Amino acid sequence: MGIMLDTVGQWIAAYLQKEVPGYEPFTPSDPERLHNVIMGGDVLLVEGNNRVSGIIKYLTQSTWSHAALYVGPIEGANEPDGEPHVLIEANIGEGVTSAPLSKYFPYHTRMCRPVGLSFEDRHTVCRYAINRIGFGYDTKNIVDLMRFLIPLPVPQRWRRRMIAFGSGDPTKIICSALIAQAFDAVRYPILPKITRGGSRKARREILHIRDSSLYMPRDFDISPYFEIVKPTIALGFDYTALHWADKQKPLREVADSFGPFPETGTAPPPLGPEAAEPEAEISGEGVRARIRLVA
Repeated sequence: MGIMLDTVGQWIAAYLQKEVPGYEPFTPSDPERLHNVIMGGDVLLVEGNNRVSGIIKYLTQSTWSHAALYVGPIEGANEPDGEPHVLIEANIGEGVTSAPLSKYFPYHTRMCRPVGLSFEDRHTVCRYAINRIGFGYDTKNIVDLMRFLIPLPVPQRWRRRMIAFGSGDPTKIICSALIAQAFDAVRYPILPKITRGGSRKARREILHIRDSSLYMPRDFDISPYFEIVKPTIALGFDYTALHWADKQKPLREVADSFGPFPETGTAPPPLGPEAAEPEAEISGEGVRARIRLVA
């Protein structure tokens, strides 16, 4: 019986991991800038294109279907070409694994950075995730896998529960749950439940850490404690250096008047409305002549 369940589970996992053809991100990552900006403890959200990604995006009503934690180069984990593994992630059928940053260069990604996290706690978060490499997912837990094959509409209030539903350990299948547990190790908030207590004069908020199995990739995006870092502008951005393939160069008179680097001491022309031309005065004789013509 166990062999049969494992075989069926492996088939479902392979089906869910299969990529959907025709995927083309609106804004793919800039590899060089992403590599220069990302740092340990950052969460990389990914817009995946496999079958399970579509289900997760539906259940979470979000662009993001996967999350990986950047921990820096991992000793002994490298690609055949020598590129180091720097990401920790959890995948269906694979469990917790490491991956190179280049794995997600072709995808639409978003970088979320915990604000104010100390160097020691950042190291603890990364070490927590690294120590869980090799935690596998038991494909005999068919209930965990079958939830991603349900094609019927799911009420919104049940969607978050659908992510955590199942008989197995959710940290072995849900990427965001693993990362949430890593931040919980240092008591760093993501989307805590807030309970207001005390009197009206002295109100205070009591934070409760949510169960890690209830976290979704989008929670790092909307969290008030994570900063959205955009590599294309983080190190400086000069819009005048862009080359537009579908635009002509500005007209000479426009370029001369509104150059991106005007000479020192010269002020740009005013951009207010043009002054109206003065109306010509009409003499009394002209008015009387016009009245006679109309009559």
